[in-house]
Amino acid sequence: MPEKPSQIERPSGADRWLHFLVPSASDVLFVTLLFGLSCGALGRLLLRDASIGWHIRNGQQMLLTHTITHSDVFSSTMNGKTWYAWEWLYDVVFAAIHHALGLNGVVFYTAAIIAATFVLTLHLGLRRGGSLPITLLLVIVALGASAVHFLARPHVLSWLLTVVWFELLDSAASAPVSEQKKHLIWLPGLMLLWVNVHGGFVLGFVLLAVYLVGGVIQYFSDRERRSEIATWLKRLGGVSLLVTATSFVNPYTYQLHLHVYRYLTDRFLMDRISEFLSPDFHGAAQQCFAVLVLIAIVTVASARKKLSATHLLVLLVAVYGGFYATRSLPTSALLIVLIIAPVISESVAALGANADAAGWLRGIASWTDAFGGRMENLEKSLYGHFWLVLVFVLGLWTCAHQGRIGSTQFISAYFDDKRFPVDAAEAIAERGIHGPIFSLDYWGGYLIYRLYPETQVVADDRHDLYGEEFFKEFLKIVLVQPGWDETLDKLRVDWVLMPTDSPLANILRLKPGWEAVYEDKTAELFRRVDKKK
Repeated sequence: MPEKPSQIERPSGADRWLHFLVPSASDVLFVTLLFGLSCGALGRLLLRDASIGWHIRNGQQMLLTHTITHSDVFSSTMNGKTWYAWEWLYDVVFAAIHHALGLNGVVFYTAAIIAATFVLTLHLGLRRGGSLPITLLLVIVALGASAVHFLARPHVLSWLLTVVWFELLDSAASAPVSEQKKHLIWLPGLMLLWVNVHGGFVLGFVLLAVYLVGGVIQYFSDRERRSEIATWLKRLGGVSLLVTATSFVNPYTYQLHLHVYRYLTDRFLMDRISEFLSPDFHGAAQQCFAVLVLIAIVTVASARKKLSATHLLVLLVAVYGGFYATRSLPTSALLIVLIIAPVISESVAALGANADAAGWLRGIASWTDAFGGRMENLEKSLYGHFWLVLVFVLGLWTCAHQGRIGSTQFISAYFDDKRFPVDAAEAIAERGIHGPIFSLDYWGGYLIYRLYPETQVVADDRHDLYGEEFFKEFLKIVLVQPGWDETLDKLRVDWVLMPTDSPLANILRLKPGWEAVYEDKTAELFRRVDKKK
């Protein structure tokens, strides 16, 4: 494979302005994602999940009280109970964004984080030796696999931090002994941020463990480099201890780690929360991940140079994570791309120079490699990023003006009234209903966003707060299982808001002691008319 030029000559004169103004492939990718995920009808895709509602309200509470949340205030059933709000820093930042720019700003910044994550993956894939066409194609497939979780939630920050974390670890592992420290030194600081914005910080420890195990395997299999590998393992072990200590620098110290462990090992919750279930491969996003996995298998099997034990372990962890839980598809897809993009590119280049290969195949491989080299040289020469900056600044300006540029509405972020009880919540607010509202858990975030502090919910989707025993009782009511009415009485609620065609709504219409006081195509509100609790 021919060496790529290490430097690109800067153009002069008029060409300099041309190279400054022409967008690079990464600019086009960023602008496309930012525009596509924040403007027009697509902007509402990021609000398909209402969790952002309680994130915003929690952040507002912290900004008002100048204290970090330690107990629940949104639920009537959990009021005052210890709440490990492990995404507190995200909540504060996005509450401030919401205050300044509204839901449009929340959606716009989420889209920017997603766009930055995939552009960074493209950039790192190229730097690791991937050709531009191959790496870009793989990034697009990873985008498809990740689309199932394109939501305005703090997990998108975990995607970005995963990519940065992997790059620092992998760069240190492949660097000379004298340069390892300059990569590893960033990990504790990165963990300090990660542990305070999302529970995905656990993946950081998983990757540390993978590199430690991979290093041990290399130590016993590569006798010539044992001294060098031993030094690497000592440094990695030392930074792992430092990262662990840094992870305790959060409002809940080591209690957060215990809480996350109990949550992730609760089989009842893990088997019933949809995003923790294995993916259904009838969906488009899941099929994109399956394609990535198949590409990875073929890549590993046909690679001219054997992958390191560490890279093979990362691939295995990524594939297993994607198959185990739908929520892992984005991070798994990103890790797979970063590993296989340079391997595929090297194999294509080698195929073009292989005299034993079929002529037509060698020709295609040679053309692809040459085209990729020219595109990468062009990509490096387009250094201005003018359009990227312009579109981002214009987007911020648009958010600050209610999503409008002149008389045209470009950004219009709102919760879909076909998915959430938007009109019913408005009726509740207008009628001054202050009693706790029993509703679906995935409606809870929206109800908190719209009705707090005047009205509390009985439950929402903070499943780790409510726990297994509560949700067993909760599901008994929602699914109208035997004893549901006695369980509902124990909760001492007078108001029930359910989907219009749900089993509970159907039976409450016939149940003595309850009456429907509001109904639309999405939701129906019931009031208890007797006082028996």
